[in-house]
Amino acid sequence: MYYQPEIETITRSELEKLQVKRLKETINIAIQTPFYSKILKERNLSADSICSIEDVRKLPFTTKEDLRNNYPFGLVATDMKNVVRLHSSSGTTGNPTVICHSQKDLDNWANRVARCLYMVGVRDTDVFQNTSGYGMFTGGLGFQYGAERLGALTVPAAAGNSLRQIKFITDFGTTTAHAIPSYATRLAEVMTEIGIDPKKDTKLKTLVIGAEPHTDEQRKRIEELLGVKAYNSFGMSEMSGPGVAFECIYQNGLHLWEDCFILEIVDPETLEPVEDGEIGELVLTTLDRDAMPLIRYRTRDLTRIIPGPCPCGRTHRRIDRIKGRSDDMFIVKGVNIFPMQIEKILMQFKELGTNYLITIDTVGNNDEVLVEVELSDLFTDDYSKLQQLTKSITHKLKDEILLTPKVKLVDKGSLPLSEGKAIRVKDLRNNK
Repeated sequence: MYYQPEIETITRSELEKLQVKRLKETINIAIQTPFYSKILKERNLSADSICSIEDVRKLPFTTKEDLRNNYPFGLVATDMKNVVRLHSSSGTTGNPTVICHSQKDLDNWANRVARCLYMVGVRDTDVFQNTSGYGMFTGGLGFQYGAERLGALTVPAAAGNSLRQIKFITDFGTTTAHAIPSYATRLAEVMTEIGIDPKKDTKLKTLVIGAEPHTDEQRKRIEELLGVKAYNSFGMSEMSGPGVAFECIYQNGLHLWEDCFILEIVDPETLEPVEDGEIGELVLTTLDRDAMPLIRYRTRDLTRIIPGPCPCGRTHRRIDRIKGRSDDMFIVKGVNIFPMQIEKILMQFKELGTNYLITIDTVGNNDEVLVEVELSDLFTDDYSKLQQLTKSITHKLKDEILLTPKVKLVDKGSLPLSEGKAIRVKDLRNNK
């Protein structure tokens, strides 16, 4: 049941002792960089300042802007000859964020991903197909090395080309796959189009999903379409990539590996800690990285700690699925709205497909929200039924987001598809 039982079921007191030891080591490494050296000395802080895990709050936050301002190697804490790989964000505006890894960092990362996969039943007898992009995107190589560490037969299919993906799944007997949620639904659609029943014609049993926010309703839809158990994965390139947190077989929250990260949830405005169970911003400190450790990194992801023990017996605390990013939230008429609130409602209607687009625009002097959503293959083109469906969706959305959006039902395949993360929101207000 456990890949590393001595770590996964460690007592909380022993885990905190390990965290304090590793935090001290992390500070001693990080202080080798000009960035951390300056801000720690300004606050008269050092490894000796840490006596308990609560002392992490004495340390300064690190932000994405800090990484960009020190681009490319200003936060590397070792000689560059010890760096064997880097990953970076797309950097569509300004400098990208760059994360550098030593060989030890890569080994630790592969071990974490292997631990995650083992937790949901992946073994050396499985065929693991990775539909993520390789290269700078960490989902490709991260899962590749983790699955190889387990000894699974790996299929590095990379992103896109759905017909080839399906051929690999059927020909190679793929049992486990990794895909972003929007692409998983796309694969299911293509299988239906070419006459393949994923439940009868494939050996798929396990799906790992992550990289883009999604609701539990969408996860259940994916499970129904493909006949699999779909497990949520959380990671980010600043924390190496996938393998930060993962669901166990009970699918009741993601165990965050606290031997490798210090977990904090803070109020994004006051930056003070919130109570367990309350939504806040996830803040992470790396504990097992020596090329480029990060202290109290503000992820901008919104989640909560799920109180209480998990039936699986693992003692590492669980976080809830990511509600969204604090910078993904949009405000219309004074109302704070997250795209996942809208998705949660749309996924409740069997008549709808999985692709949707939210457009915010100013009409006259008023901001308006347009929700375009594709119909499923099975629904009618009867106008009166479409009109009634539109009214039902609009009513439920109004109850959820507290304002009335315009809902437009469109034919399947009408909205743009992306091989990467799905684009769900288009805000045109700033373009006028």
